Amino acid sequence: MRNSLFAATEWITRFAYVNILWMAFTIVGLGIFGLFPATVAMFTLIRQWIMGNTDEPVFTRFWQTYRKEFLKSNLIGLVFYVIGLLFYINFQFIQFYQGGFYDVVKVPLYIFMLAISLTLLYIIPTFVHYELRFLDIWKNAFLVMLIHPLHNISMVVGAGAVLYVMYSFPGSLFFFGASLVGYIIMGTCYHAFRKVAVKKETIVEDNAGT
Repeated sequence: MRNSLFAATEWITRFAYVNILWMAFTIVGLGIFGLFPATVAMFTLIRQWIMGNTDEPVFTRFWQTYRKEFLKSNLIGLVFYVIGLLFYINFQFIQFYQGGFYDVVKVPLYIFMLAISLTLLYIIPTFVHYELRFLDIWKNAFLVMLIHPLHNISMVVGAGAVLYVMYSFPGSLFFFGASLVGYIIMGTCYHAFRKVAVKKETIVEDNAGT
C-alpha cells in the first residue's frame, strides 16, 4: 500500500513538473516560437516514460530536446498555423454560403478537415518516435491515422474526457492540462506505431520464408 502511494505521488509530481516546464519554455520562446519546441520536448519525455525509461533527469532531457529541435519543431508549427488559418477561412466560407451547391460541397470539406485534424494529432508523436525527413513525418502520420480508426477514436475520446474532468477543477489544468493530454496522445500513437512495426516484421518474415 505504501509503495503504491509512493508510486502514485511520484507520477503526479512527474506530470506536474513536465507540465510546468512546458508552460515555462513556451513563455521563454515568446509563446508562438516556444510552443512547439516545448511540446516536442514534453512528448519526447512522455515517450521515454511509456517505454519504461523513467530514471532520466527530466529537466536535462527537456532542455536538450527543446534546444536541439527548436528550428525543426517551429517549422512543423508553421504548418500547423497555416492549416489553422485555412480552417478558419473554410469555416467562414461554410457560414457565409448556404444552400444548393454549397451544401453539397460542405460534406467533402468537413471530411477533409476531419482527416487533417486527426493527422495533426499524430504529427508530434511521429516526429519524436521516428527519424524521418520533414515531408515523411506528414506522410507517415497520415498513413498511421488512416489505418487505425479505433486509435483515432480512443485518442479523441480520452483527451476530451480528461479535459472535461479537469475543466471541472480549473486548478488541475495548470498542473496537468498539457502533460496528461500529451500522455494520452503519445500512448495511443505509440501503441499504433508498435502495431505497424509488428506488421512490418511479419511481412519481412513471410517474405524471408518464401
